[in-house]
Amino acid sequence: MNKKKDILIIGGGIIGLSTAVELARRGAKVQVIEKNQIGMGCSYGNAGWLTPCFAMPLPMPGLFLKSLQWLMDPVGPLYIKPSLDPLLIRWLYQFMKSMNHEQARKAIEAMVLLSQVSLKLYRELAAEYPEISLENKGLLMVAQTAKGVEAAKEELNWVAPHQVPGQILSAEEVKNLEPSLTGKTVGGVYFPAEAHAEPFKIIQALAKKSRALGVEILENTSVQEFRIEQGLLRGLQTTQGEKKAEAYVLATGSWSGELARKIKLSVPLLGGKGYAMILPPLKIQPKHPMMLIEKKIAITPRENSLRIAGTLELVNQDFTITEKRVQAILRGSREFLPVPENPQIQELWRGLRPCTPDGVPLIGYSAKISNLMLACGHQMLGLQSGFGTGQLVAELMTTGSSELDRKVYDPNRF
Repeated sequence: MNKKKDILIIGGGIIGLSTAVELARRGAKVQVIEKNQIGMGCSYGNAGWLTPCFAMPLPMPGLFLKSLQWLMDPVGPLYIKPSLDPLLIRWLYQFMKSMNHEQARKAIEAMVLLSQVSLKLYRELAAEYPEISLENKGLLMVAQTAKGVEAAKEELNWVAPHQVPGQILSAEEVKNLEPSLTGKTVGGVYFPAEAHAEPFKIIQALAKKSRALGVEILENTSVQEFRIEQGLLRGLQTTQGEKKAEAYVLATGSWSGELARKIKLSVPLLGGKGYAMILPPLKIQPKHPMMLIEKKIAITPRENSLRIAGTLELVNQDFTITEKRVQAILRGSREFLPVPENPQIQELWRGLRPCTPDGVPLIGYSAKISNLMLACGHQMLGLQSGFGTGQLVAELMTTGSSELDRKVYDPNRF
């Protein structure tokens, strides 16, 4: 009988636990270490969307002039605090270089594929763990302006070749589909095949599934040092003692760059700070998840509440709450929906989405440390592409190849 492959995963978020499940399914012996409690990073507070249609990398063609306008607005949808930090300067240079159609085409094809595989796997997970509350209500993109409608149509045109169905709607059709909309609406696009679920419940289900498959999960365990010998990672010194394995996976989200620098790897990640609020249900509760196009705000209906999420503030491990940005999200959502002037915020969350300069995750083996697999940098698409990433990583680590693999993911490209 072949010996089980011994693999240690650093990071217990959506990517780490999805990878743990997929590796354990393939017979590997798996251990996961997590610096905090399982699922308390971006896996906790995101919008909960499982939407292959939403697969655009950050540096889309034509974004340059628009991003300059946003960068001048400290409460705009995208904000980068001016700084002479060499990491930020290098990141912005690569970001600008990536704003081309060929890069976008490759990135979108790759991310739609991972998201479609993920959605299939999440549906299987929901059959086993119905508490994740997976619902197939599609995604509605709503616009206030003709330019907003054109932006939604452009997104449809990018993803339609990859079997992502969508419908262009008039203002009247949008209102008929979503009666909760009260502000000015000129049209939109509806993607009927998309789904959403409760992100923290997904993490909890994956943890249960992992343990049922024999995965050992160690929470509150931080990496202090890496032991590298002859191009191989031989062990980790952690707050729970030394941990060893044959192979390792780095899946630590926005912390991946910081850890990689300890072993002199180039992992150019910036944390994209986003906010999410849980509000009581509105007088007319939305029926569908919605993207409010001009404001870049995500609306997700829940059983007895509403989640509103938005903004992207590129920072470096800054977890402070900017009240102006919170209020900007509320004002923006109020232009579309009957959100009260002073709503009761039941929960306010902020977290850092790990953003690469080209908007594509790093998935694959390190060229410098041959037994270290990278699986990080999923920007705002970690949940929707997480389970597919887990399958891709598991196949690469157990068979050496995968039909999901794409050159665009190469972790050694920077």
